[in-house]
Amino acid sequence: MNALIANARFHFHERLFETNTLTLTNAGVVSNADTSSRGSKAIAKKIVEILVDEHHHTANIVDKISGQTLGKQFELLTMEFLQETFPYLQNLRPGQWSILQLGNNNRLKTSDFEQYEHLAYLSALTAENAQLAAALGNDYLVAPDVVIYRNLCDDEEINKEQCIVDDNTGKMADIRKANGGKPLLHASVSAKFTMRSDRAQNSRTEALNLIRNRKGHLPHIVVVTAEPMPNRLASLALGTGDIDCVYHFALYELIRAVKEVGSEDAIETLETLVQGKRLKDISDLPLDLAV
Repeated sequence: MNALIANARFHFHERLFETNTLTLTNAGVVSNADTSSRGSKAIAKKIVEILVDEHHHTANIVDKISGQTLGKQFELLTMEFLQETFPYLQNLRPGQWSILQLGNNNRLKTSDFEQYEHLAYLSALTAENAQLAAALGNDYLVAPDVVIYRNLCDDEEINKEQCIVDDNTGKMADIRKANGGKPLLHASVSAKFTMRSDRAQNSRTEALNLIRNRKGHLPHIVVVTAEPMPNRLASLALGTGDIDCVYHFALYELIRAVKEVGSEDAIETLETLVQGKRLKDISDLPLDLAV
């Protein structure tokens, strides 16, 4: 009997093959590799070989899928992985959780959560006033790729074991439904299929916005990626203060691939990231979110 998270990880990789997110071109280049980098192509190919071996599932040969499509599919599969795992950690992190893929097209924005409610007001003001927009900018309304949020608790739920709250106290506490607040953003998950230098930094900008613009509790801020190159991973994972951690879609396979086909530099960079706890496997993510 396999562990729940092990099964979900296996299923996540299977879905990457089934949805043609992880594919090969006729020339044998994997969809998450940088075609202009020999190292990237070699590591990505080795990871796929290891996964194909583990799954007895071949990668389809597809000529070209747009980066945007791959990105959206990767977001969706990351959300499905979290839905298959995080809600089952009720003994560690009880609560009524919702896990959604937001992206930029969804009606739900960060201002729909208690900690960022005030941003909708700012956004409306800057929309009406060009000078104000120029002074403040408008990049504080972030739409994370995937969110986990906690729905508020009725008083009877809070008082289930014993009387904890009454009408005279705790009148502004965010978790009480009776106080009329909005759901609480628990985690902002940025899903990046690959990291082409500049785009990877979007995740950092989003993180800093979430940190600076919140009222109350800071949500978990994490990045999930399928980027094969250790130096690209380092550009986002190294350093602290903005992102909790970067999670790799197949870290164990990446470590093996880099040892087999990577340069000395790549091996060293990866070791630094892993030992420094700046890069973890996707299977660590649900447990870390239970903190």
